[in-house]
Amino acid sequence: MIVEMSDKNLQYMGRIDTAQENAPLFLYAGSWVRMRFTGNRLAVRIKIYPIYNVQKIGYILDGAEGVLELPREGWQEVTCEIPVPSEQTEHTFTLFKRLDASQSYRVLGFELAENAAVLPLPPLPDFKIEVFGDSVSAGAVCEAYDYVAKCDPEPNDGRYDNAWHSFPMVASRLVNAQIHNNAQGGIALLDNTGYFHNGEIGLVSSYNKLCYFPEAETGVTDWDFSRYTPDLVIFAVGQNDHCIGGVENQIRSGEARTAWIDVYAKIVRELMERYPHAHFLFTLTVLCHDEDYERLFDELAASLASDRVHRLRFTRTGKATPGHPRIPEQAEMAVELAQWIQSFRAAH
Repeated sequence: MIVEMSDKNLQYMGRIDTAQENAPLFLYAGSWVRMRFTGNRLAVRIKIYPIYNVQKIGYILDGAEGVLELPREGWQEVTCEIPVPSEQTEHTFTLFKRLDASQSYRVLGFELAENAAVLPLPPLPDFKIEVFGDSVSAGAVCEAYDYVAKCDPEPNDGRYDNAWHSFPMVASRLVNAQIHNNAQGGIALLDNTGYFHNGEIGLVSSYNKLCYFPEAETGVTDWDFSRYTPDLVIFAVGQNDHCIGGVENQIRSGEARTAWIDVYAKIVRELMERYPHAHFLFTLTVLCHDEDYERLFDELAASLASDRVHRLRFTRTGKATPGHPRIPEQAEMAVELAQWIQSFRAAH
């Protein structure tokens, strides 16, 4: 049995290009498609567009996590067989993007047993979250279990990346929320700052994009904001802003400081108009960073002067680890964020 990607029983999450309804293009880390089915066979047909690093796609089948290893070179169509537990008659399967802009891929369909059926899924949660984040929010290097509170291991080629275990994704599951996790490793606020795309592309050029990296099959495309209206928007971009024009450890002061705040505030004000009922939360992470960037976020939040704008400092913000947060450190942040969201929802 062939399941087409336009099947109405499938569920999707994230900024996904659905212009080709039977070959949706997955771009953002953590975006997923979910299916409930019967039978004892499952295969996934994928067209992979490698850009850099290892090529892995994650999945959850009946609560157990797995990974698909895909070719690292060239645009290729592959069919991946996934073992299905034979003792169960019904199964739930989620295929998710582990990586950020190191890849994009199209899912071309699922193959099931001849007498299988695709079943309706429970409705998605009502509460919606949107996240603009960097490598921490994208789950970079989080699976390097032996490097908790240590610098990253080599090679840092995506093999340890897994957006499913990033703190926003975990927090969304803890509070039963939908999430669009628009996170990209190395990104800073401004163009020609940070590390993404050799420091060329910042949040100012990507927050309103569906495809935000030019190497993808489609090139850069605009996002249709009417497709998803969040209740809470989280900004966690700022960690990489100490790298300006390739020069490290820069502290913003004077006019540069004011300009940084003004650009960030302009993005937030635009989204406040697009999402008139949403609230906005600023945070950085437990990855080591200069305290001045926490003060920058304080000043940014104050400049917006709105009861819809909030600030969260994790207990160990900027102090827990010199390397990317591993799964235990991501979980620590996820719990604190989930507690904040629960308190926020109770108050609103």
